[in-house]
Amino acid sequence: MFCISSVLTGSSQNFVPNYDEEKVPDYQLPDIFTFENGEKVKTPADWQERRAELLDLFAEHVYGHAPEWDGEIDITLLYENKKALNGTTHMRELKITLLKDNQTLDIFLLLYLPLSNAGAPIFMGYNFYGNHTTTSDTSVKLNPHWIRNNQDFHINENRSTEASRGIRNSRWPAKEIIQRGYGLATIYCGDLDPDYDDGFQNGVHQLMQTNTKDNTWGTIAAWSWGLSRLLDALENNILEKEQKVFVIGHSRLGKAALWAGALDQRFDMVISNNSGCGGAALSRRQFGETVERINNNFPHWFAGNFKQYNKNEDQLPVDQHQLLAVVAPRPLYVASASEDLWADPYGEFLSAKAASEIYEFMDLKGLPALKMPETKQPLHGTIGYHIRSGKHNITTYDWKQYMDFADKHFGK
Repeated sequence: MFCISSVLTGSSQNFVPNYDEEKVPDYQLPDIFTFENGEKVKTPADWQERRAELLDLFAEHVYGHAPEWDGEIDITLLYENKKALNGTTHMRELKITLLKDNQTLDIFLLLYLPLSNAGAPIFMGYNFYGNHTTTSDTSVKLNPHWIRNNQDFHINENRSTEASRGIRNSRWPAKEIIQRGYGLATIYCGDLDPDYDDGFQNGVHQLMQTNTKDNTWGTIAAWSWGLSRLLDALENNILEKEQKVFVIGHSRLGKAALWAGALDQRFDMVISNNSGCGGAALSRRQFGETVERINNNFPHWFAGNFKQYNKNEDQLPVDQHQLLAVVAPRPLYVASASEDLWADPYGEFLSAKAASEIYEFMDLKGLPALKMPETKQPLHGTIGYHIRSGKHNITTYDWKQYMDFADKHFGK
């Protein structure tokens, strides 16, 4: 049992976030190895049963149950440049269409592969404002779907504009990724589901005719489900046999990446960047963003059942270290930022450390640390972790650690 104690000296009121370790309540994490009936995991076969139980508990109480996909997927090439990034890259923009019951949903994927190795491992993840914001290439189309307004990014009336092209280049260092021998695939999250509380009337929820039960999938689960459909499309049309795909996400999209990687074992590596509450951070710490705060601010993100645990985290039958644990035995990376207290860096580290138990059960090296490291002192076991200086962001430094970690585990 992984157990933390601290002194409870007060509680937050009116959503004032707690950034004081002395105010973290005493808590005990639910055990990774103990079934709901009290029996213990003793063998690898037992773990597979426990893993399935944990996934069902997370679906029922946190993310919601996603429906099985029984539709069709079409893929259309919209644009390609076989000499992109100074002749090093085959760059393609693809329209992936989900078809079900005479309805369609279009998703736009931007894919880079090194010309020197079409079978290179691929980092796959969502972006926040459209593929055109990740590149200055004017041939990449402006996203046609709803996009959150952002005056700094020149987005008004919830529609993309040419002025927002390339505004997020720094978060998607395609040139550096290609130079390291990896591919990159990115998709706008709103193609799958718009990030606002619309009663699940748009995006994939509308396509799949989502009900409104308390254990219904929310937007995080919809984004996660979408990553698996994109993998379906790539496996059937683009990828070479046994080509590796690493799922990655920042912030709320890190939550989605973790849930996708937990559910879909075709993802060969799982990366969480500053994912915080409902992602890598422990809910029971009640530090920074809490279950109550996230449910009130973003009621569409999680299952309705998750709201039962507002200011009631101890009653959750799971915590996020168990979500990290079900990724095993695949490589897992969790990253934090020193000024991003909202995402609870220490809670992310403790979660990764607690998840190490299952990796060690499998005779793998989990997180090689007895205590939280200093900034820019990355730890690379089968679980990786770093905390860098700076704010809530994904930076070139973060990407370098992920590529170094991939090199270690996939023989580059």
